[in-house]
Amino acid sequence: MHDIHNISTSCTRTEFVGTAVLDTIGLVISGVDDSLLQEMNVGTKYHCLGLFSSRTGAAGQITAIDDAVKATNTEVLSIELPRDTKGWGGHGNYIVLGGNDVSDVRHAISLALELTNKYAGEVYISESGHLEFAFSASAGPAIHKAFGTPLGEAFGFMAGSPAAIGLVMADNAVKSAAVSITKYMTPNIGTSHSNEVIIAISGDASAVKAAVLEGRQTGLELLIGMGTYPEIPGTPYL
Repeated sequence: MHDIHNISTSCTRTEFVGTAVLDTIGLVISGVDDSLLQEMNVGTKYHCLGLFSSRTGAAGQITAIDDAVKATNTEVLSIELPRDTKGWGGHGNYIVLGGNDVSDVRHAISLALELTNKYAGEVYISESGHLEFAFSASAGPAIHKAFGTPLGEAFGFMAGSPAAIGLVMADNAVKSAAVSITKYMTPNIGTSHSNEVIIAISGDASAVKAAVLEGRQTGLELLIGMGTYPEIPGTPYL
């Protein structure tokens, strides 16, 4: 019988880069198998891949990846939002990066893990629901790919579960500032049937941030009104 306790919790595999909050893991494949790469449908330009995945959260990790890609010679190949979140209302995420140099890809994944610990501060989880918020002053390729935000414009994100909370958050947010909606998602539109409403917004940085803060205040009042206070895995940064 195989004794799993012979495997250390301090992973030493060459593929392992590290972990972050919200059950996030970062890995690197230095030379992916050709037949597997064909099946992945991410193109065949790169054989060095960075993998970034979590069970909880999406916008925080995507914002972290966005910053990491802007700082390295890497490219976002795919972004998927699995329905997971350990039973909560939102998503997890599965992101694939590509690069020509394994050191560049590893650095991008390492940086994204570090930044996830920061951006995860805008995730709020209670027995009743789940809220998530994100902001970037300048959207890069990851945010553009995931949410359609124009490159270089400010990006704002808010997700609320149960879904009704998300819609009220969105309504109050877009009424509060001059912003444009770049993505609208519901349990049947654009999500993996998760119990949430999501909007991504763009525009002037000060207006986008103000809208996200208005959405956050609305969401927290409604979620706490359901009877429990949320846990915050990170430190709020907005």
